[in-house]
Amino acid sequence: MDEFIVKNGKRLKCGYTTGSCAAAAVKACTLMLLGNTTIDEVIITTPKGIRLTLQIDDIVKQKEWVSCSVEKDAGDDPDVTNGIKIFAKVQKLEKEILIEGGSGIGRITKSGLQCAVGEAAINPVPRRMIHEVLREVSQTYGYKGGFSVVISAEDGEEIAKKTFNPRLGIIGGISILGTSGIVEPMSEKALIETIHKEIDIRTAQNREYFLISPGNFGRDFALKRFGLDIDRGLKCSNYIGETIDYAVYKNIKNILLIGHTGKLCKIAGGIMNTHSRTADCRCEIFAAYSALCGASKECISKIMQAMTTDEINGILREEGLEEVVNMSILEKIKIHLNQRANFKCGIEVVMFTDLNRQLEDRVYYQTSGAEDMIKELCKESDKG
Repeated sequence: MDEFIVKNGKRLKCGYTTGSCAAAAVKACTLMLLGNTTIDEVIITTPKGIRLTLQIDDIVKQKEWVSCSVEKDAGDDPDVTNGIKIFAKVQKLEKEILIEGGSGIGRITKSGLQCAVGEAAINPVPRRMIHEVLREVSQTYGYKGGFSVVISAEDGEEIAKKTFNPRLGIIGGISILGTSGIVEPMSEKALIETIHKEIDIRTAQNREYFLISPGNFGRDFALKRFGLDIDRGLKCSNYIGETIDYAVYKNIKNILLIGHTGKLCKIAGGIMNTHSRTADCRCEIFAAYSALCGASKECISKIMQAMTTDEINGILREEGLEEVVNMSILEKIKIHLNQRANFKCGIEVVMFTDLNRQLEDRVYYQTSGAEDMIKELCKESDKG
């Protein structure tokens, strides 16, 4: 692909996700199956709106089905799945559409993830991309039936050992991932410098209030729930501490942080780089605060064995402790952020849970001054 980003004065090539590979392979198979033709490339549009032209390999055509592969290109990102071949096999069905994982695709064994226990680890956005290309090709050929789709990954089981999948309870292979369809190169130094430049731009606009969020989940929630556009603020990735430091340096007086519990709860432990490779003490933090809030030993034991904070919140919900525990964690987050800022700016926090729910239905908690700050940010947004 021809997409690039500039970081630290360098032009870095973007790549495309395993989700884009799967959708492209499915589209190619469906075109060949319904059109009785052979193609060597296919065009898809990613959720980010970028058109990709991807090479099609390993084509096998039978009367009832077609299979092919697309090779993952991570660009300049150090991704362990770079170069992996994602296969699709598409077969006609009478009505329904079935999407399943084959060889090299992980299987969910723990609750709390975006896919249900027992399902193949093909995340919601890639599944939606697959449905969209099936619908597109079906309309082209006037096809009214259904499809069986099987997604596989070459050497997926072995490559998955180098990922976090085994720790998350995803067994037997990689996950088909991607929220934007595009992989943007990650360089820590370059990313922090990019954050600094973004803050420079925002402070030049003389705004009194500053919105930050770690990434796409926070962006989508802020926009859907509060009408706040993170494009007017900043996606800070895992670098919460560095963002606060530079915001204080630039004399920003009011900061609203919005994010999922899986990231933000770590701040309650004083962790300001929330990447799992730096620190992953989500279970320990929730267990400690749950104990302080009166949780039983059995409940704490379940929390320590949980895979995600959404699973933890499900445990706490059953115990009637979800709100009190999250609010106690939230207040500690605010304390640590204020200490990091040396109490030189106002900081409020909104923390949401339940990634498996629709955006508008997700449970969220906010610090005492967050509502007023949201109103002020909305006013600034209305001014343009």
